[in-house]
Amino acid sequence: QVQLVESGGGLVQAGGSLTLSCAASGSIFSINDMGWYRQAPGKQRELVATSTIGGSTNYADSVKGRFTISRDNAKNTVYLQMNSLKPEDTAVYYCNAFIKPAWGRVRDYWGQGTQVTVSS
Repeated sequence: QVQLVESGGGLVQAGGSLTLSCAASGSIFSINDMGWYRQAPGKQRELVATSTIGGSTNYADSVKGRFTISRDNAKNTVYLQMNSLKPEDTAVYYCNAFIKPAWGRVRDYWGQGTQVTVSS
């Protein structure tokens, strides 16, 4: 059973920083792309940032220059460093990863989500 477990969300004032972590665990053979998405109330889930196994990264325009995605492949963990937070960054943040389990095909997995609230 493969699981993604997120941590690091919380309440922060505008201009502050938070770091989210997402650790993959279980019977994992390999992990490909990992990323972060977010969903604000009444809005669709949107991409925040992704990281390929080769180290390439991609960011939503709204977070470029403020957020940094990184990963520790030895720990099967992806991070999202969020700086200069704005109230519009308030959302539930979800970790996503394309994982080949020890048995079975590659598929995408989702974490349970972690709330980030930015107060003005």
